This record gives sequence, C-alpha cells and structure tokens, in this order.
Amino acid sequence: MVEVVVSRLGLDSSTNTYVVILQEKDGARLLPIWIGQPEAESIVMQMNKAKRERPLTHDLCKSLILGLGGALRRVHITKVQQRTYFAELHLSGKAGEVQIDARPSDSIAVALRLDAPIFVQESLLTTPGDESTDDADESGYSSPPATPEPSDRADPLTVEQLKAYLESLRPEDFGKFNL
Repeated sequence: MVEVVVSRLGLDSSTNTYVVILQEKDGARLLPIWIGQPEAESIVMQMNKAKRERPLTHDLCKSLILGLGGALRRVHITKVQQRTYFAELHLSGKAGEVQIDARPSDSIAVALRLDAPIFVQESLLTTPGDESTDDADESGYSSPPATPEPSDRADPLTVEQLKAYLESLRPEDFGKFNL
C-alpha cells in the first residue's frame, strides 16, 4: 500500500462526471477515480473548509465514529473489479479494530474530515504519460478525466460560493489528463 493525497478534483467534460485524482505522497504516480456529484461536492467542501448549516452524510459519519469513541485509522483503496473500485475504512474503537467496505469516494470524504491517511494498492497507481490503463472507474465511465487545480483559498467557501465555483467551471479550466 502506498500513501496518497487528494491532488485535484475536476469534471470530465466528455462524460460530465467528476474525477478525483489521488497522487502518491512525495511521488508522481496517480490514481483517477470517477465519482458522483454529491461526493465531489462533499470533498470540495472539506478541502475548502466550507461549512453547511446542517451536517452532510460524511459529516454524520464523522460524528458517529467520534461519538461512539472510535477513530478512523486509515482508508485503503484495495482493488478494481469490473470497472468498480473497492475501499475499506479501518476503524478502531472499544471493541477493537474493524474494516468496513465502502466506496472510495465516500471513504475519501470521511478521511478528509477525520485527517486520516489514505492508502492505495500500488498496482492501481499509474505514472503520468503512461498510456496503459484499464479505464476503470467507480461509476461505469471509461473516458480519461480532465481536471482543474483545486482552489488554494485560505478562507472557507460558503455553500453559495462553492456552488458558483462548480457551476462556473469551463472546459478551458481543465487540462487533459493522460494515463
């Protein structure tokens, strides 16, 4: 397993689907994962420290884990089968350690909220410019993603600002992602 960080989040204009790009910590290898809009919004909100009046599902997960005296030790993105990625939440609590099957997008959103490390099976990582890929994704899409750089804002975004940011993205804002 290799530790990764969320490098970029963008929109694949050919499929109109969001893509989260995980990058090897202290390295160049990448893993693109196509995700749904709610998960993309949740990840972007956390990356930009935007707050909602009421908790989102991933905020609820955080509250449940902490409220039950647990901790998220790490997330593992373990494999891809039939174009679907698999992940595990590694939790610890009073009863010991447990592994929970989860979608990578949800796992990433929860890990960001709990400052937990994210690990990827080494065989899933690709080097930029490497044309070999299995075109796997979480939602059935196989096109290579286009990704914008995430905002480097120091100030938290409001929900309205986040929505406006996501809606204002143009094809020119994205660079071609080559696998």
